[in-house]
Amino acid sequence: MSQTVSAPAPVTTVKAAGAPGQAGSALRPLLLDVAVPLGGYYLLHSAFGMSEFAALAWSGAVPAVRTVVGLVRERRLNLWASMMLGVNVIGLALTTVTGDARLMLAKDGALSGSLALAILVSALIGRPLMTPVVMPFLTRGDQARSAAWQRLAGGRAAGSRAFHRHERMLSAIWGTALLTECAARVAGAFTLPVSTMAWLSTVFLVAALVVGSVLGQIAADPMEKLIGAETAEPSAC
Repeated sequence: MSQTVSAPAPVTTVKAAGAPGQAGSALRPLLLDVAVPLGGYYLLHSAFGMSEFAALAWSGAVPAVRTVVGLVRERRLNLWASMMLGVNVIGLALTTVTGDARLMLAKDGALSGSLALAILVSALIGRPLMTPVVMPFLTRGDQARSAAWQRLAGGRAAGSRAFHRHERMLSAIWGTALLTECAARVAGAFTLPVSTMAWLSTVFLVAALVVGSVLGQIAADPMEKLIGAETAEPSAC
């Protein structure tokens, strides 16, 4: 395969300039590729009463378009968009062939499971997907901190090696938390009453997000300290 797989907003392409615009550009791919299709599905299915098939089909339009545009225009596979597209396609297939409530509950775990695998794989190939997500929170929109981030992420600072190690650790923590949630949801879908899993699946997801946020500080705090130390150093560039 000749295309290269890349995170939708690699941090090395973000310019260290302005605060709000930088944070917005870093989070925009995550919003477009994950939040919009996921929110659209629940809105169409729950609020507007669309069938699950129709809601999945319509909510998959945005990631489908962004995946095709990335392949045609940039010859790159948009990892977030293609992941969401894959989840939607699997959901459409399962909705078509079965009406089993347990299988449908298990299918909902495909989102967090796919996201977890994408995060873990991205860390292994050196393009951590969590990087553009955490960057605005650690740089706080400050130009000097953003420039320090760029030097650390680009390998142009003394702390770059440690910075990259903590980047990978952050992705490993979040990927593991979401993968565990996926496993718990699938296991529960086939062993617990459907009425119980209807609300417990949400508890599993919230718990995974809390665990990821809390344990993620193990990696995020050292990254923030490295940014602070690099900000205090005179730029050599």
